[in-house]
Amino acid sequence: MPFSPSYRAETLHAKLGDSFFDIVEPACFPEHILRFRNRRWAARTGLDTLTDDEWIAHFGRFEPLPDNFPQPLALRYHGHQFHMYNPDLGDGRGFLFAQLRDLEDGRLLDLGTKGSGKTPWSRQGDGRLTLKGGLREILATEMLEALGVDTSKTFSLIETGESLFRGDEPSPTRSSVLVRLSHSHIRIGTFQRLSHLGDEPAIERLLDYTIANYFPDLAAEPAERRAEAFLERVVARVARLGARYMVTGFVHGVLNSDNINITGESFDYGPWRFAPHYDPRFTAAYFDDSGLYSFGRQPGALGWNLTRLAECVLPLVGLERTEKILANYQSVIQREFQLALLERFGLRPATDAAKDAALAKALLEFLGKTRAPFEQTFFDWRGGLASRARAAASPEAARYETQEFAPLLEALADHEPAPSANLEHPYFQRTTPCTMLIDEVEAIWAPIAADDDWRPLGDKIAEIAMMRNAYGASANLARGAAD
Repeated sequence: MPFSPSYRAETLHAKLGDSFFDIVEPACFPEHILRFRNRRWAARTGLDTLTDDEWIAHFGRFEPLPDNFPQPLALRYHGHQFHMYNPDLGDGRGFLFAQLRDLEDGRLLDLGTKGSGKTPWSRQGDGRLTLKGGLREILATEMLEALGVDTSKTFSLIETGESLFRGDEPSPTRSSVLVRLSHSHIRIGTFQRLSHLGDEPAIERLLDYTIANYFPDLAAEPAERRAEAFLERVVARVARLGARYMVTGFVHGVLNSDNINITGESFDYGPWRFAPHYDPRFTAAYFDDSGLYSFGRQPGALGWNLTRLAECVLPLVGLERTEKILANYQSVIQREFQLALLERFGLRPATDAAKDAALAKALLEFLGKTRAPFEQTFFDWRGGLASRARAAASPEAARYETQEFAPLLEALADHEPAPSANLEHPYFQRTTPCTMLIDEVEAIWAPIAADDDWRPLGDKIAEIAMMRNAYGASANLARGAAD
């Protein structure tokens, strides 16, 4: 079938030069069974006209897209992993397959892979992805997008017919290859590698590329201020991401510097989890013995990684300005948390910003003291006091009659419902919200593992789509794309 005339290919990353990547060959898989195809985002990239066979050809066998990279690019980067610097990183089981334009806003998009075979950076790995790992990435990205978190999108998942051995899963287990759609695969670790090598000209080249393609409004800045403006923008974007992790109860699990995208877009989902209730010590990764990336420490972890980026551009920004930008991170993430919280509640900001801060404080104190279900609380009080009758019919209604809830009720009363509250939507006629706790993930996987039954996954994706429409998540993300 002919490609849509709206499809717009790009090969901009290749212009950085071959010192930024290695040309690689994709793995040859024994089978290609299409398990997930993101039709919404296929339409936004002009790839919705592909047949299933054509889809598999491009995203399972990795035949090049028209006018795109003739061969995949395994990207080079370094990074701190649990605060230990690792100069041997890079795309070890993935590559940049293609670049193209978002047809709605014109932004540059990357199609990257996970589980597509060995590269020069695979070390002792097999370059593969388990099918369960691919399923978990679908669920993470669909849920986060619906909740208004700026995230990569799972574009495709194809089962590949191999048996994999993994210590953290019953082995052998089924294999897959995943394609993710992201606004850039440039990481803090990409800059760290060049800084480690002492290659200042390459840092400036990467900085110019990043500004031109991801922050084009900064191109008008005077040459001597462009690096400073870049650092300010990345700090703001990453602060916004951290705030939205906290407001959605999401724990990424592995916030290493190679997992932090300079556009502030969340990606690469391994041991993620949603917290069932507010618990700063809640961790997602079984190997995070110290709780370095626990729920409550995520803002600090992101700030630590931003400091590593600042070190890379320090010669271009200067010590005094760098320190001021980093010092501003805490106030930025606090305000972003308040704004994200208001969006989740469907409330207007108060004319007095102190009332927004009071709402945030009251919520955290209530959740911390009572261990009320995280998602249920936001769901029940969507629109503030406009949902008082809804909250009275909630399974958690008794909690809202307690002394611990009184300060939060008072803070909610100081805010008016926003037009985005959308309380007439059928989603808000339910008594319980859509959630994605670990038991639910396992319940979706179990019938796939036992009987190849994918219906629970389809049902869950449909439920998430209902929630996404109710929350208007795409509108919520518009501010992040425009700032």
